[in-house]
Amino acid sequence: MDEQTKQRRAKLAALREAGQNPYFNGFKPEYHCSDVIAAHEDQSAEELEKVETSYTLAGRVMALRMFGKAAFVKLSDRTGDIQLFVQKNSLGDESFGLFKKYIEIGDIIGVEGKPTRTRTGELTILADSLQLLTKGIKPLPEKFHGLKDVELRYRRRYLDLFINPDVRKVFKLRTSVLKFLRAYLDDRGFWEVETPMMHPLAGGAAARPFVTHHNALDMELFMRVAPELYLKRLLVGGMERVYELNRCFRNEGISTQHNPEFTMLEFYQAYATYEDLMSLTEDLLGSLAEHLHGKSQLPFGEHTIDYSGPYPRKSVKQAVAEGLNIDPDMLDDRQKLLDLAHQYEAPCDDAWDAGKLLMALFEEEVEETLIQPTFIIDFPLSVSPLSRKKEGQEDLVDRFELYIAGREIANAFSELNDPDDQRARFSAQMEAKAQGDEEAMPYDEDYVLALEYGMPPAAGEGIGIDRLVMLMADAQSIREVILFPLLRPEA
Repeated sequence: MDEQTKQRRAKLAALREAGQNPYFNGFKPEYHCSDVIAAHEDQSAEELEKVETSYTLAGRVMALRMFGKAAFVKLSDRTGDIQLFVQKNSLGDESFGLFKKYIEIGDIIGVEGKPTRTRTGELTILADSLQLLTKGIKPLPEKFHGLKDVELRYRRRYLDLFINPDVRKVFKLRTSVLKFLRAYLDDRGFWEVETPMMHPLAGGAAARPFVTHHNALDMELFMRVAPELYLKRLLVGGMERVYELNRCFRNEGISTQHNPEFTMLEFYQAYATYEDLMSLTEDLLGSLAEHLHGKSQLPFGEHTIDYSGPYPRKSVKQAVAEGLNIDPDMLDDRQKLLDLAHQYEAPCDDAWDAGKLLMALFEEEVEETLIQPTFIIDFPLSVSPLSRKKEGQEDLVDRFELYIAGREIANAFSELNDPDDQRARFSAQMEAKAQGDEEAMPYDEDYVLALEYGMPPAAGEGIGIDRLVMLMADAQSIREVILFPLLRPEA
C-alpha cells in the first residue's frame, strides 16, 4: 500500500471514530453545475448579491486550495465544473474543521450555497453547508494529469471519464447517435426487435465465432457474428420493417478499427432494393451530421468529410482498375488477378476464384484510399452468399459497401429469397469450409425452410456503430468510443 493510500485510510478510520459516515447516502442535489452557469454567467457581482436562490450541488473535488480559514474547491459533476468558496465564517467551526482535516482531491461532496463572484471575476458558489458523501481512498494517478498513458486510460476508464471532460463528450455523443438512429428508423415505420445472442449455427456473416456451451442441453452454441438470418425470418413472418441495434461478437484481431465485441445496427425493409438503401443511407448520415454538429462537413483527422450526398458509386472492378491504374479488362482473367495479387502482396490463396482474388486486391490497394463517402457496388457472387444475383450478370450481386475515411462503414444488399439458390450457396460454403476456409458460413437448413414459406423481396443493411461514432467524434481509434475495450491482461 502506497503512503498516500495509507494516509487516506487513516482519515477514513478517524472519520468513523468521530461518528461521521464517510459514505453518506441521502443527499439530494437539486441542480447541476451547468444550471448555475446558465443562470448566472452573464451577471455582475452586484447583480449576484441580489440572487435569493440557494443551489444544492454534488460532485467530485477536482482541485483544492487551502488558505487558513478559507479554501477554493473545483467541483465537477456530469455537466461540468464550478468553483466553490468555503470559509470558516460560513460553515462554522466544526464543519470547517472537518472539511479542512478530511476533504481531499477525489472525494465526492454535497454543497449548498448562493452564487457570487470572486475578485478575479469567476462565478463561484459561496458554500453555506458542505457534506462529505464518498471518501476516496486511492489518490488520482499523477500520469492522469497529462493523460499520457493511453492504455491506463482504457483500463481505468472510470478515472478517464471524470478527469477528462472531452472523453465524457465522446460518450455523450455516442448516446446521441444511438438515440438518433432509433428515432430515424422508428419514424419510417421500422420496429425495433431483439433476436438471440447465442446461435446454434454461426451464420449471417463471414467471420470466426466465439464458442460456448450450454450445460443443461449439452450443446455447443456460438456468440452471434450477425443477427441477419433471424431478422430475415421476421420478414417471412410479416414484420416488413425491422431493425436491431445491439452487440455482435467475432473472434478476430484487435486494432484501431476492430474490437471482438462491437455494436451493429441491422435493418431490413420489404419491397425495397439495395438502391433504395443507398438513398436512405445518404439521407441518414447527412441528417445525423446535421443533428450532432449543425453541418454536413465534419473533420476526421487531416480530412474534411462531406456527408451531404449524393455519394459516388463505383463497381468493385472499376475501383480496383482505377486504384491500380490498369485496363479493367485485365480483371476478367483469373490468372491475371492471381498474378496481380502476388505482385501487390495481397493476402490470398492460389486456389481462390476470380471474385475472391478481386476482393483481395480491393482490400489491399483500394479500400484505404476511399476517403469521401463512396458506395462500392457490383460485388462478386462468390463473396456474397446471402445477396440477390444481379439481373443479366449472375456472377455479380446487388450489393453495396459504404466506405468513408478508408474504412467500411456499412454493408447492404438486395436479399436472396430464392430457397433453392440459397441452399446451393450454403452447400458451396460448406465445400469452402471443408477446404479450410474458417470464415465460411454453415448450412442453415432452418433458414432455408423459412425461405420456402416465402420471404418478400427485400433489402437489408448493417452499419458498424463504433466506426460511425469514430467518424462523428473525430476519434482515430475504436478504443476511444468503446467504454471498456478488450485489452490484454496486465502483466
